[in-house]
Amino acid sequence: MATLGVSLHSVVAGEVQLEVPFRDDLTQQHGFIHAGVVTAVLDSACGFAALTTMSAESAVVSAGFSVNLLSPAIGERFVATGRVVKGGRTLVVCDG
Repeated sequence: MATLGVSLHSVVAGEVQLEVPFRDDLTQQHGFIHAGVVTAVLDSACGFAALTTMSAESAVVSAGFSVNLLSPAIGERFVATGRVVKGGRTLVVCDG
């Protein structure tokens, strides 16, 4: 996340927000933030949100995810919010 310039915006139990500023080197051919950047930051926000519901010695890894991009990423900064929808013993479902 450091390479992308991502910073921690907020953390509460079950929800994490990560922020990434607009940078030309993160854009695709039309000048929008690349979908890969959006997806990577969103995946991390969801993973960190899941981690807020687990014990300190736990770790998380994505078991699968789907992303639907509804409009181009235009703006000075982007905030990815990960929220726990359903917690479980071995699997946590998040929405971003």
